[in-house]
Amino acid sequence: MTAGVEFRGLRRVFGRTVALDGLDLTVRPGELMALLGPSGCGKTTALRCVAGFEHPDEGAVIVDGEDVTRRPANRRDTGMVFQSYSLFPNLNVRDNVAFGLRVRKVPAAKRHARAAELLELVGLPTHGERYPHELSGGQQQRVALARALAPEPRVLLLDEPLSALDAKVRLTLREEIRRLQLDLGITTVFVTHDQEEALSVADRVAVMREGRLEQCAPPAEVYDRPATPFVAEFVGTMNHLPGRLSGREVTVLGLRLPVEGPLPATPEVDVLARPEAVLLSPDPEGEGLVVASSFRGSSARLRVRLGDLEMLSDVPGHDTARLAPGTRVGVGLVRRPVLVAGRADAP
Repeated sequence: MTAGVEFRGLRRVFGRTVALDGLDLTVRPGELMALLGPSGCGKTTALRCVAGFEHPDEGAVIVDGEDVTRRPANRRDTGMVFQSYSLFPNLNVRDNVAFGLRVRKVPAAKRHARAAELLELVGLPTHGERYPHELSGGQQQRVALARALAPEPRVLLLDEPLSALDAKVRLTLREEIRRLQLDLGITTVFVTHDQEEALSVADRVAVMREGRLEQCAPPAEVYDRPATPFVAEFVGTMNHLPGRLSGREVTVLGLRLPVEGPLPATPEVDVLARPEAVLLSPDPEGEGLVVASSFRGSSARLRVRLGDLEMLSDVPGHDTARLAPGTRVGVGLVRRPVLVAGRADAP
């Protein structure tokens, strides 16, 4: 049975460091929520408050409608996977997976059957008798995942589980984690500082900064409609283009575009634009100059100089021949609402 999780006004202070500053967030039953943010933003502290390894100074953790804030970790009905695997080196894989069941005094036959079931689920059906030192990093993390799932927790907590793995293994394992989460329907909170990881696996992404929630929304919305300049800058690549504000419109690159989100106090602003929103067209009289090109298969990222300003533009791969370095270009923007930041406030 899965459960929802709610953070209500969580505040946690370590000395002079405020790790959580009134965090309010609800994780729906059965969803995968990614907590995304830079180091020190409070995402791991929030996760540890759910697990029971940390206790907030203020606020409450609610699981399935129950306040578990002061409940011991071993009575929280959560499973946790750590960045460092944390397998027992003296136990074989089967016994590592079954360890939580052993603590709960589940009979040996039942816990061995459950371990075999989970090793099959994570793709390691023949590895039960091996020891951690005989496994690759990716295999060890699969074992850690199976161990967390063995007691059938209502909430699965993942603390940067892929950060110690190489890129190819990381990609494969994150897809496997998402598959397992969907198959089991288990409520999952996934902590990461990797934006690509968060956007690719989560139902919703909660972007955190300095212990507070900046935005919580589906991945496409976080990317396409960031709520704040910080989210815009942290998630994906962003150009800063000079513009002038007039009411809720801004003039940039000769265009007048509507503005969404908060308005700075000063009229001189930075317009935040994704590389794919920067439009280029070959033009011998154009004011822009393509100075570099990075081919990426189906697309290419171009660096364009416009006077003293440099910006990035993503174009289809087949356009690279006509937009080679040295090509003069006209520069425009996709006509849609934009986010702006005051010059002094831009991240």
